Amino acid sequence: MTASKNLRICNKGHKYYKSSDCPNCPKCEVERKPGSGFLSKLSAPARRALEHHGITTLDKLSTYSEKEILQIHGIGPASLPALRASLEEKGLSFNKRLS
Repeated sequence: MTASKNLRICNKGHKYYKSSDCPNCPKCEVERKPGSGFLSKLSAPARRALEHHGITTLDKLSTYSEKEILQIHGIGPASLPALRASLEEKGLSFNKRLS
């Protein structure tokens, strides 16, 4: 059974339909997506999750282990290749500490 979609209007006046409880306007998410940098390579949920945890730079990302990043709600295994590649481009890597 498919949930019915409800009309919503965001603070900017965008009209959109959603069936989930997610409060994010898809049109605003497209406008917010960075044009460059490692966050631009991620899905909107993964990007929001990192931003929510204050992880907005590769230096900050490199202080976390892969295991710690995967424990953040919104980050899944599909995000790791893009994150690893971005870190490697800058000569960085995930923290190797055992946790």
